[in-house]
Amino acid sequence: MLWKLLTDARDTSVGVTPTHFAVIFDYSSKTFRKEIYDAYKANRSAPPEELVPQFGLIRQATRAFNLPCIETEGFEADDIIATYARQAEATGADVTIVSSDKDLMQLVTPMVHMYDSMKDKQISVPDVVEKWGVAPEKMIDLQALVGDSVDNVPGIPGIGPKTAAQLLEEFGDLETLLSRAGEIKQVKRRESIIAFAEQARLSRRLVELRTDVPLELELDALVLEPQNGPKLIGFLKAMNFGTLTRRVATACDCNADEIEAADVEVEWGGAARGPDLDAGEAAKADTGETAAAAPVERAVSTVAKVTGEATPVSFAEARIAAFGQAKLDMENYVTIRDVEVLDDWIRAARETGFVAFDTETNSLDPMQAELVGFSLAIADNTDSPSGLEVRAAYVPLTHKTGVGDLLGGGLAENQMASREALDRLKPLLEDPTVLKVAQNLKFDYLVMKRHGITVQAHDDTMLMSYVLEAGKANHGMDALSERWLNHKPIAFKDVAGSGKSGVTFDYVDIEKATAYAAEDADVTLRLWMVLKPQLAAAGLTRVYERLERPLVSVLADMEERGITIDRQILSRLSGELAQKAAAFEDEIYALAGEKFTIGSPKQLGDILFGKMGLPGGAKTKTGQWSTSASVLEDLAATGHDLPRKIVDWRQLTKLKSTYTDALPGYVHPQTKRVHTSYSLASTTTGRLSSSEPNLQNIPVRNAEGRKIRTAFIATPGHKLLSADYSQIELRVLAHVADIPQLRQAFADGIDIHAMTASEMFGVPVEGMSSEVRRRAKAINFGIIYGISAFGLANQLSIDRSEAGDYIKRYFERFPGIKDYMEQTKAFAREHGYVETIFGRRSHYPDIKSSNPSMRAFNERAAINAPIQGSAADVIRRAMIGMEPALKEAGLDEKVRMLLQVHDELIFEVEDAAIEEAIPLIVSTMEEATMPAVSMRVPLKVDARAAANWDEAH
Repeated sequence: MLWKLLTDARDTSVGVTPTHFAVIFDYSSKTFRKEIYDAYKANRSAPPEELVPQFGLIRQATRAFNLPCIETEGFEADDIIATYARQAEATGADVTIVSSDKDLMQLVTPMVHMYDSMKDKQISVPDVVEKWGVAPEKMIDLQALVGDSVDNVPGIPGIGPKTAAQLLEEFGDLETLLSRAGEIKQVKRRESIIAFAEQARLSRRLVELRTDVPLELELDALVLEPQNGPKLIGFLKAMNFGTLTRRVATACDCNADEIEAADVEVEWGGAARGPDLDAGEAAKADTGETAAAAPVERAVSTVAKVTGEATPVSFAEARIAAFGQAKLDMENYVTIRDVEVLDDWIRAARETGFVAFDTETNSLDPMQAELVGFSLAIADNTDSPSGLEVRAAYVPLTHKTGVGDLLGGGLAENQMASREALDRLKPLLEDPTVLKVAQNLKFDYLVMKRHGITVQAHDDTMLMSYVLEAGKANHGMDALSERWLNHKPIAFKDVAGSGKSGVTFDYVDIEKATAYAAEDADVTLRLWMVLKPQLAAAGLTRVYERLERPLVSVLADMEERGITIDRQILSRLSGELAQKAAAFEDEIYALAGEKFTIGSPKQLGDILFGKMGLPGGAKTKTGQWSTSASVLEDLAATGHDLPRKIVDWRQLTKLKSTYTDALPGYVHPQTKRVHTSYSLASTTTGRLSSSEPNLQNIPVRNAEGRKIRTAFIATPGHKLLSADYSQIELRVLAHVADIPQLRQAFADGIDIHAMTASEMFGVPVEGMSSEVRRRAKAINFGIIYGISAFGLANQLSIDRSEAGDYIKRYFERFPGIKDYMEQTKAFAREHGYVETIFGRRSHYPDIKSSNPSMRAFNERAAINAPIQGSAADVIRRAMIGMEPALKEAGLDEKVRMLLQVHDELIFEVEDAAIEEAIPLIVSTMEEATMPAVSMRVPLKVDARAAANWDEAH
């Protein structure tokens, strides 16, 4: 943000540019306001422990940007800003305060503006009047009446902003109001204002900003100096700001490679002076003396009492212990039925800075679900891990009357109008300064997006759990609640029924709905309190922040866009598949010597192993013969025709039922497109999965699968663009195992499978037969998945001994791969998990199982996870970086990312933008690992545009 402000400030081409610039800080929590009112800011939440060392760093950053870094003991930053603003205004200067804080709005005049950098919006006199109902000069009186729970300014109980604005409009100013309070008609309001008149006067003294702060640097000393490129680059390199370093180097015409990282000292403990911890208090912290006025110390002290030490781990443990014992107070759940109450909750959410949010709908399809209501949960006291109080509420919007066959009896009484409630909710959900916490946020994000609301600044407890325990635990809310909170939530069936007697949520009684929905928000907020510190304690915050949280909005937007299909193509394909399946059925009956139900495992087992006596038969626990795909594949590999025909018949009928018959049913009635749903937390390795419909399992290696892809088409004036990573998992293997031969082959652009065949079998690449290359390809990919000699023998239709020789020879030619596999297994046995190149963890708790089969399975999975998981992380990073790259190039309206299918991204691109889009998409994907990881082998992406998916692939 600072770099953007300064870039704009120094851009003389835009017209008026600022001549003076400064960054203002709070010195400490001890100011003149504490002397006036000791409880001022006494309820401030403690900053996270890991934030405290950054107070010093942010000051160093300011100086690195060649800016004045200003703070004055005894005064808040706002007072210093007010003093400079009034001095500058007196000289005739225009002033811009970079903030959206209401406390500073009292300073706004025709010559003093505010700038909300998060929303890129100027705030002038009319904006203050529109938002608060009073002119800026009356903001002090308004705040004195309303108070501020964040700063612990008392105000007058029961007076909100609207009421305060009305009173000031009627009486003019605070003193006039207080002196004429007896004229107020509303009894309760009159009595309250009379009773708390002195409290209002005190509040006015607290909120009024000082404009006479003694300044060490005069206004003239704040002249905006040129940027010192080497100094800033040195600091940025020390902080590992890769992208920003490159931007600064370009703007300052510096060679970043020639500039050493600065020696930046990170201040810990007593040296870290922050907004609520000054130098004197920090010294007391070092000696163990408690400073009652320092929330930072209070939080650290609380953790220390629980654990005996103050570290991220101990803080996380304290949270786990506290919330595992705390009980949910469901008696206090509130049903919000009117605007004023909702406004109070929204105001409390803003003051707290975070709120749990959940939607209730009548369907699990976010693209078609109707919003029935929403719930909120707020933490009113977060000073101590063991003293948290959570309150929750439900806002019913479209609950209906009627039971059983009488469903559809109209709206239930006493609910807020949906539009009115959403208009109130929209600014909160779109406010980047208030954190929204949800469980499986993508669903709520899509529901809100359909109502014109784009949720910003969010956390997802499901994804936090996924980052912490992928492969180890269930990440659903109920399971997490029982695991971390020792609380079993209300089951959906307990409020909506099940089976024939079940109803959708819009027919649930509002009282029951409140208990269920408010509990969801309450549980979600508590889970966030428990899981968030664990990310820091486990060193996994960067995984969550860089690979999970940003992907929520990316996937939601893709799902919302959907993709067009050609129903006629699917109808024709369905007929063709039906004919082919019928032909297979005739052949199957002839081979079996009788007709039977091919889709019946029992009848098929009786034919194969009972009547025909084929080898390898095994019965399941139910006493039936097993006819699983692996059993049939094994039989087909040994030369039996009937099992092969059964496998082929199953593939055809599955394609018909799953795709050609089913896909038209997924076409959205309004958009006329198919909208799949992606799951971020369903695999152990980080790969995404797709459902309703599943578009990731359409076969690409057989003719029928490719024909199905021809039905996915671009709209007129557009093409579908497929961008696919080439052999990414082998490239990742070459990187992590550091295999010289593979690295060199990829660097030289050599056919990796031909190179492997040449290395293993001593065959020259030129003139190599396709069969030899196919065997090398099977081994290359099989090794990644920990293939056994038995598996490779089946795949290549060779003897097991020959397959074993291939694998042995492979490891002899590429010994680094064997070393990698053994090291990975050892690491997994010791830690219970493995890691991708970006630090994502996949857990394998059964890798020490006494069951040899289970243990071997976990070992193979553990070997594969860093490879497959790293590839999954690469494409996640590419997807997260794609939208900003398109926007920066001005292509965001012409290029839309629609689908992700394993290593492939599918876009819909305007015809005129294809030539510009392809190189941008390719470079974004090929450079996706940077700057976090510099790959030892280059990534390669193949991209092509065509009228349909098959032609583009």
